[in-house]
Amino acid sequence: MSSSSSIQSSATITAIGSYVPDDIITNADLERLVETNDEWIIRRTGIETRRRCAPDQYSSDLAIAATQNLFSRFPAISALDVDAILVATTTPDMPCPSVASRVQQAFGITSCLALDVSAACAGFVSALQLANGLILTGAYRKVLVVGAETLTKITDYTDRSTCILFGDGAGAVLLEHSQTGSFLASSAVTDGSGGFQVYATGLSQYGNNKELLTGQGKLVQNGGAVLKWALSTVPDGVRQLLDSLDLTVDQIDWFVPHSANLRMIESICERLKLPSQKALQSIVRYGNTSAASIPLALDIAYQEGNLQVDQLLILYGFGSGLTQSGLALRWTLPPSRSS
Repeated sequence: MSSSSSIQSSATITAIGSYVPDDIITNADLERLVETNDEWIIRRTGIETRRRCAPDQYSSDLAIAATQNLFSRFPAISALDVDAILVATTTPDMPCPSVASRVQQAFGITSCLALDVSAACAGFVSALQLANGLILTGAYRKVLVVGAETLTKITDYTDRSTCILFGDGAGAVLLEHSQTGSFLASSAVTDGSGGFQVYATGLSQYGNNKELLTGQGKLVQNGGAVLKWALSTVPDGVRQLLDSLDLTVDQIDWFVPHSANLRMIESICERLKLPSQKALQSIVRYGNTSAASIPLALDIAYQEGNLQVDQLLILYGFGSGLTQSGLALRWTLPPSRSS
């Protein structure tokens, strides 16, 4: 069961940006690598295309580009006013230094907390929760939160069950102190006993009970187990988040789950009795981008003019850990002028 609580928020989202690499992986491209086809991939996942970074591009490059996009859209905001940077990523360039410190360096922010958040597909929402907590302390007023992934670098393109899923991208938002705030409630739950249903080995190749894991640093996923876990827990987690605010599912304007699989999103919506048209996603265009999927979905909706001031959004990340993070907020950013 998740721990859900209302929060006395002083944070609000004041800017948003994104970046995806130019190289597009189509379903036809994957047909040439493994035994699959376009119809099967779309029927099972909903994915039409995904993006792939260049060999010399890494998560820090994507995070920097998404942040630059944010500042270019909102020129009144100075990067030098940012006093904390949180980057959610499963694919840092290296164990250290952090991706966040590379973002700090790129923009010349001289006095700034910078750290990475490792919570896989729940990472972006977890980072938003942490950012809100930093702002609530009063010590920080502007926190940059980025989700950035280069999953194609750790995808096994001989594994037909996983290589059809993953792509690269980054999304960024700026949180600022506000007298009213827009963050309403948050939740989190982790079940480490299921953590090795989705994993990539690193310094250790051992899992629970010291079993030797396979994959050699590539993503390995027990898709059936993850699907069962998500469908049996995420809907209840969303309801508990709403219950903490005395709200109901029909009061949700937009549901923004992790874009793991379009069919999974549709099934979660069905269990919530929420129209699937109310779910924002980035899976069709960009595939599963882990920590980047929710900010990318938000930015698609922002650019298309679908996000309106005061709408109720439920952001819900879930994935490897197995971990979930939920956040209820009121949208405060006026629609994009280009929408």
